[in-house]
Amino acid sequence: MSFAEILAGTLSPDAGIREQATRALEGAESENFPHYVLSLVQELASEGGQAPVRSAAGIALKNALTARDEARQEQHSQRWLQVDEGVRSQVKQGVLVTLGSENRQATTAAAQAIAAITATELPQGQWSDVVATLLQNVTTSRTSLKIASLQTIGFICESINPDILATQSNTILTAVIQGANSEEPSQEVRYAAITALLNSLEFVRQNFENEGERNVIMQTVCEATQSPDTSVQVAAFECLVRIMQLYYDKMRFYMEKALYGLTVIGMKHEEEKIALQAIEFWSTVCDEEIELQIEEDAQEPGQQPERENFQFAKTALPQVLPTLLFLLTKQDEDADEDEWNVSMAASTCLSLLAQTIGNEIVAPVIPFVEQHIRNPDWHYREAAVMSFGSILDGPDPSVLTPLVSQALPVLIEMIKDQVVQVKDSAAWTLGRVCDLPIECIQLDVHLHNLISAIVIGLEDTPRIVANCCWVIMNLAEQLGDAEAETCPLSKYYEGIIATLMRITESNVNENNSRTSAYVAMATLSSSGPKDTHPIVAKLGVAILDRLDATIASFAQAVGTDDRLTLGELQSNLLNVLTNVARTLGHQISEISDRIMTSILQLLNTASKQAAVSEDAFLLVGSLITALESSFTRYLESFAPFLYSALQNHEEYQLCSISVGLIGDICRSLGQDAAQYCDQFITILLQNLESDVLSRDVKPGILSCFGDIALAIGGRFETYFEVSFRVLMSACNLSAGTSSMDYDIIDYNNQLRVGIFEAFVGITQGLKADGKAQLIQPQTQTIVGFMNFVYNDPTRSEDVTRAMIGLLGDLADSFPNGEIRDYLRADWIQALVKEGRASARGSSTRVVSRWARDMIKQASA
Repeated sequence: MSFAEILAGTLSPDAGIREQATRALEGAESENFPHYVLSLVQELASEGGQAPVRSAAGIALKNALTARDEARQEQHSQRWLQVDEGVRSQVKQGVLVTLGSENRQATTAAAQAIAAITATELPQGQWSDVVATLLQNVTTSRTSLKIASLQTIGFICESINPDILATQSNTILTAVIQGANSEEPSQEVRYAAITALLNSLEFVRQNFENEGERNVIMQTVCEATQSPDTSVQVAAFECLVRIMQLYYDKMRFYMEKALYGLTVIGMKHEEEKIALQAIEFWSTVCDEEIELQIEEDAQEPGQQPERENFQFAKTALPQVLPTLLFLLTKQDEDADEDEWNVSMAASTCLSLLAQTIGNEIVAPVIPFVEQHIRNPDWHYREAAVMSFGSILDGPDPSVLTPLVSQALPVLIEMIKDQVVQVKDSAAWTLGRVCDLPIECIQLDVHLHNLISAIVIGLEDTPRIVANCCWVIMNLAEQLGDAEAETCPLSKYYEGIIATLMRITESNVNENNSRTSAYVAMATLSSSGPKDTHPIVAKLGVAILDRLDATIASFAQAVGTDDRLTLGELQSNLLNVLTNVARTLGHQISEISDRIMTSILQLLNTASKQAAVSEDAFLLVGSLITALESSFTRYLESFAPFLYSALQNHEEYQLCSISVGLIGDICRSLGQDAAQYCDQFITILLQNLESDVLSRDVKPGILSCFGDIALAIGGRFETYFEVSFRVLMSACNLSAGTSSMDYDIIDYNNQLRVGIFEAFVGITQGLKADGKAQLIQPQTQTIVGFMNFVYNDPTRSEDVTRAMIGLLGDLADSFPNGEIRDYLRADWIQALVKEGRASARGSSTRVVSRWARDMIKQASA
């Protein structure tokens, strides 16, 4: 079979032929990679070949060099770089030649392949002339080559680190602007150029700093929004969106001169793709100004903000808001409910606008609501409801309360509207209302009618069911309290849960309606006050019956889809049971034997569904907390699954939950946990040393040493030396980590919290059994690391609180002046003072006050 035939086979509608051809390609790739890529480029460059086959060859070549996973990407890159230079040159020549083809499918595939090769070679200092070659192509008179080369530049800019191309930004920008210019006769060339500009916006930052060059870029993009070609207009508006994201600080002049008018006109465009991008522009403006407001609120009083908020959204409100309200009425009743359209985009933009300008959104929107809330035309009726729901996040509750009181009876009535879109929006808006501070709702006036309407809505279409479940969740979270005797929702529990159980009997999960119903049951369970506990207990038995039924039917689930659907249902059921156990506490012992039997059966069948295993382990955690030492009788049968999950480094989330279970077991069993600690410590140490296990699990492992020590007290002496060595290794790793990358800073803070929590547990555990002297020789090292962390400006509040807590515990362990010299350090006094300045009632402030007293006594 020739290569062309194999490639054609990968496109066959016959699954058997397609699978056979795919295997043949994979075999050729693994057996002789240089021959494989040469064969692909030959098919790609063959002018006599069929267009789909040529395209498939180019895509296969691109896929041979790229991967989403970083490790696989590195393997692909190294494999390509190890290919003989002569072979690589032939491939590169072949893809460049293909750009000159008149076949658009082939040139697009070639452009992607060139971008993949460039992304691999250019960072290594190779194929440095590729951009120059492409730029030379852009000056040609051949339109097809010009388009293909601009498209290639766009793909390269999209796939490569901007810093690598920074030195060529001027020449790239010149070529792209020339292609996008209004004087360019070919709209296809303009589209390719504007798209390339969109992909290159990040690395032309220096050009944006230059006013003259910035003016040229903005003029070119603004003129492109007026192109006679729709694709060019859409791409131009996309550019404006991205420019606003990247260069908000430079936009004041352009907003005043052009962008206000252009974008408002664009929002009204009859072509939906153009209107959507123009709306997205204003959503982006709001996103940027919300972020600026957050930054400003976080600053110290009197401190000048680093960036100015130009309040574009507030300035444009008189023009933008009427347009958004008009667009809300442009619903398409035949459109797919998941399809993004102008009315949905307008609703999102209105929500962001409300968050941006707050109270000032209310006055101009309410007249629209009042005028159309009872309009005979459902489009206006639904738009009125949607506009009201969209402005509930942003204004002060005091402003919204009278409006909510006035609107609630109407909204409740609209749950029974004849038009499904109106009912859906009414249910969604009620969910938003119930997400407000509960004081906004007059419970004695509205709660009964609201619950009655929501229960009726639970019997409606799936999309309305999902929104009604959201209302229930919000009410339960705000009104419920598992420690309280009763709550306003108590008398409705039985009826709501009965309805939720009834509507989840079917296998339909359209619009996530069944999942939403189970989440609502879980929320009701976790929030249920004491007078609802008998109902919650009854729910637990019913849910357990359903879980057992799914385990029994697992063998009949033949296909992958059936098993995934069954697994999703099992996760929902486990989630409800977890919340039932947390609420009932020791009362769950009445059915705990059944629960553990079901969990063990489930873990035997769910080996390939990590999500189900994770939810089963979370349920075990809630049982451990509820049953405390009574859980011991289940440990022998559960331990093999726990140890297996701890050693399953590929499923890091399951491993992380398992680490948490060790802490739960130790806290619940106390000294009786000692018999399991040899195994626990051994596995935890192995996990810390693993290169495969995600680093995100490791802070929790360190903290777990503290849980173990706190539980077994002085018997932790056996593990003290190895634990201290591991913790000091973590301290050194943390101290040696210096980066301005947010993810690295966040992880380092998590690591430090884990370290300090471990030391807290060890200190308290040893002190409880009179063995605090074990930690005294290490105090200087521990305090020295804390001093280092104190001086780190990226230190988080969680780290601050953990440090202060540890200092308090050390002082409490040595109250007779044994470590007074360390505790008298100025930085410790400053740290505790910082903690005491935290928000009133915060845990940091409480810990700091206690630590201050301990330190004062120990350093006297």
